[in-house]
Amino acid sequence: MREQCCVNLAAINTEEVVLMKRVFKTLSVLALGSILAACGNNAGATKQADTGSERSTQASESKSADGVVNVTIWSPTDTAAIEAWWTEKIDQWNKENPDIQVKREAIDRADAYAYENKITTATTSGNLPDILYVDGPMVSYYAANGITVPLDSYFPADDLKDFMPSTVQADTYDGKLYAIAPTESSVALFYNKDYLDKAGIPYPSDTDIKQAWTWSQFLDNAKKLTTADYVGTNIIMDKGEGIIYALGQFFTEGGAQFVSDDGSKADGYINSDASVKTAEYLNEFIKNGYANLDPVKDEFLNGKAATLLGGSWNIADLEKSNLNWGVSYFPVADDGKAASPTGDWAAAITKDSKNPDAAGKFLQWAMDSDNIASYASAVAKPASRTSSYEKMEGWDSGARALMKWQLQNTGVSRPRTPSYSVLSTDFSTAMLNIFSGSNAKDELDNVAKNFHENYEMYYKK
Repeated sequence: MREQCCVNLAAINTEEVVLMKRVFKTLSVLALGSILAACGNNAGATKQADTGSERSTQASESKSADGVVNVTIWSPTDTAAIEAWWTEKIDQWNKENPDIQVKREAIDRADAYAYENKITTATTSGNLPDILYVDGPMVSYYAANGITVPLDSYFPADDLKDFMPSTVQADTYDGKLYAIAPTESSVALFYNKDYLDKAGIPYPSDTDIKQAWTWSQFLDNAKKLTTADYVGTNIIMDKGEGIIYALGQFFTEGGAQFVSDDGSKADGYINSDASVKTAEYLNEFIKNGYANLDPVKDEFLNGKAATLLGGSWNIADLEKSNLNWGVSYFPVADDGKAASPTGDWAAAITKDSKNPDAAGKFLQWAMDSDNIASYASAVAKPASRTSSYEKMEGWDSGARALMKWQLQNTGVSRPRTPSYSVLSTDFSTAMLNIFSGSNAKDELDNVAKNFHENYEMYYKK
């Protein structure tokens, strides 16, 4: 974070100092954990590139002498297919809208936290772009710090009805929409049919959630499926953001929640009896050797795990493999309560935008049903708009249809709080400690304590 060290705090007013402290605190926490590749935009990322005729201009250069309004976009680099999508769509928009010209700067996330560092510097200097892409769980953070502005006037309630409930939930803070995502993600249970056949275990359903595995069945079957050659399941995506992303909805199903509805309190929530019981349930997989604590690359794909809590991004690789696999719903609680993970990157309009209405018009166009369909198809992710699936192939049956159904019916976003980065990092640490033998209640109490300190210091009104 070399850019941070060059800032002269003495030359900045008190409000800006507080904001900078919040940003620096967030980035330092983020640096401790890994970013979930499946939910990020850096998988297969290209080198830093610009979309449009030249590099993005600063907000102060938002209007040319001939009256043309310039709209700048920052987003992380992505796959070649998505970079091509951006080039095509921005060229199309610019030709059809000569009075509003859009330019995008694609920022390479392969350079550790280059994207976040650039945002930090721009926030303190007032040079943020018009449109900024942010990871879903961080929408609340940017909103609470006044870095982004509400989008409700551009995406009214009737329009939002076409978006996945989880998308709207994740992109809303304090009752207002602060971002909008073109794609989503989901997690389901993948299984090796040959291994289930060998163990005499019937396949769970991919069309009826009432025939999904319950928690008890998931644990019992993981025990039956564990052999000297493979483990019963893979539940650990990574030791960072993947912990709260992939395992967090077990807590929802177990009757717990991470924070209060307004995102201000964790004590009594993340450390509740229901949370402790859920953490202890998940630990059963690790302490008994039914799952590996250390993430193993392609463990399920290579036949080293009988089942997998995997994401929508795993489908393409499985389809190309020779594995005899099936898919079912994210395991449901024994009482039938169902929830499933969600989340992806979303577009927001920043406080520094000199032309928010022009930026809003572009977002309305970029997030319409057709453009989201082409974007989701290019990146091979679920679309955030229900109507977009009418224009997408392969989502009416099989694993993709199941993922879509979960997003429409059981998808729940990660906790919405401006202290999310602290919550996520501390929760991941706590769960890893629990998996290593620490007391669940003590660990979750510590998460609540650290959350309280962060929220009280930076966000208490």
